[in-house]
Amino acid sequence: MRDFDQTIIKFDYDKNFKNEDFYLSKSNKHVFDFLNIWPKWEKNFVNVIGEKYSGKTHLMNIFLQKNKGIKFEGKFLGNDDLKKSKIYENIIIENLTSDVDEKLIYSFFNLIEQDNKFIIVTSVKPIVEISFELKDLKSRAKNFILLNIEKPNDELIFAIILKNLSDRQISLDDKYIEFIIKRIDRSYSKIYDFIYKIDQLSLKKKKSIDFNIIKEVLGE
Repeated sequence: MRDFDQTIIKFDYDKNFKNEDFYLSKSNKHVFDFLNIWPKWEKNFVNVIGEKYSGKTHLMNIFLQKNKGIKFEGKFLGNDDLKKSKIYENIIIENLTSDVDEKLIYSFFNLIEQDNKFIIVTSVKPIVEISFELKDLKSRAKNFILLNIEKPNDELIFAIILKNLSDRQISLDDKYIEFIIKRIDRSYSKIYDFIYKIDQLSLKKKKSIDFNIIKEVLGE
């Protein structure tokens, strides 16, 4: 078994996380460390950027376990949520895209500034690159501190594969995981998709995962 150049942090997450582990690595440590120094931030507006499955929601749940706040899903945001947020110091809006009520988002940002609250917005691409039509909202977007979760390094890929296979009650020799790491696309989404596919192919063929199954899923 390789030595992990990372820390494994265990948290009791809400129902969306099923008590999964969060893996602190070089890819996400700078984001974790920044969130951990709240409220000593240079600005009250923070944008955590990362692709799907990169751990943005994990980080938000960790933050809310330590600091009181409320979390909303960007595409389901409504006027009642603005009222709910007024009693909280920390507001999180997850998965923000251009498909949102721009005036409502702008109202959230105004609330943050007027009441000296804090807001964390998570998104796949930087908030300053989201194609908003409202000029005032575009201007507000420039006021965010940008924290980008980087692509996973070898150690994190190893941990993700090992943990997810273990969750499926699959044991895989290190040599297979090392083989996968050298060939797989360094994308969180592709890694999770790969794990799903090798599991399904193994079940379909009614045989244990081996180099042939791995190569077939990799397209080799």
